[in-house]
Amino acid sequence: MTNPVGPLIAADEGLTHQFPDTFAVVTTSDLSWTEKVCAMAAATDGSLQLGFGLGKYPNRNVMDGYAGISRGVEQLTVRASRRLAPEFETTAIGPIHYEIIRPLESVRFMLEPNDTQPIAFDWRFDAIVPPFLEDRTHRRNGVRIASDLVRYHQTGLASGWVEVEGSRTEITPENWVTTRDHSWGTRFDVGLPQTDVEQVDALAGLSFRMIWSPIAMRRPDGSRYALLLHYQIVTAPGFLHKVVMGGVEHPNGRLERWQDLDPALRFDPTNRRLIGGTVAATTDDGTTRLLEIERVSDTGFHLGAGLYFGFDGHHHGEWRGELVVEGERIADCAEPAMARRLHQIRDTVVRVVDPVGGGTGFGNCQPIITGGDHDLGLSADDSFM
Repeated sequence: MTNPVGPLIAADEGLTHQFPDTFAVVTTSDLSWTEKVCAMAAATDGSLQLGFGLGKYPNRNVMDGYAGISRGVEQLTVRASRRLAPEFETTAIGPIHYEIIRPLESVRFMLEPNDTQPIAFDWRFDAIVPPFLEDRTHRRNGVRIASDLVRYHQTGLASGWVEVEGSRTEITPENWVTTRDHSWGTRFDVGLPQTDVEQVDALAGLSFRMIWSPIAMRRPDGSRYALLLHYQIVTAPGFLHKVVMGGVEHPNGRLERWQDLDPALRFDPTNRRLIGGTVAATTDDGTTRLLEIERVSDTGFHLGAGLYFGFDGHHHGEWRGELVVEGERIADCAEPAMARRLHQIRDTVVRVVDPVGGGTGFGNCQPIITGGDHDLGLSADDSFM
């Protein structure tokens, strides 16, 4: 009997194989295996923001993605899903396109004019620092591996254009910032919830706080660096679990890692949107930087509309057919009921001041806070993810 081998694709020409099969397949049959790129670009005055995501699910034969804009509390989103085979290497779904210009330095995110929403864009990401790997994500639900994921992130300058209802805005490096990440591995929340297994809520009865925040910084002399602020804090009476990642990222690739991140952030109690505050960031040498974080405006792209944590019954990687293109326009994402429909996680445009490093910068902050907190005016009764 002939041993099965995946189909040959162009990537198989290179000398980069790492296991005995073709690049069309991955090493596991887990339906949650995903490779994903995600990015944002924002005007530093908070007037307009772009969101983009594209995911490849080889074991589901699916590629899907989203592209949209946030303008204050308004959001317009286009989503698309297609059959992956036989176009394994084509990073496009309908009007949504992703292009690598120079690996690890420059990439391009595009949304062509379409019949779903009156928006289109063509934005280029050019790095100000190299990409930095984050700590490997490894989580279990019981004995099953729920996440086994590698990710890198990067901050950069944006250029290009965006059109909304026929009105074009130029994207310039002087007035815009952009961040991106690229991850691959077994991922949680892929596909429709399974009905023949026990449903486990790993955060039931717990309070969860998180930010993931890459920031592009600039000193008065024009020199640049970047920050990544990433913490996850899980608490319950008599219990505390904290994960800290990131640090000060330099253009030459040097990283000053955080030893601890101590947040003092405020949130709107009606919709749990980030308002601002401080994060005390301590590096391995014991230096603490009191970083001031300010939400620039109401602008912020809700990733829920890109299917994070599900949206209106649909999920990442779900089989939708040969090609589906859809989307919606939401006039007020900050309205409490709509905020719950879209979930908390959003690309929030923030301004950060770093007195120790001498820089001021702009970037992306993805916050989540669940459970109750009397000091912040948050009630456990109206908590949501």
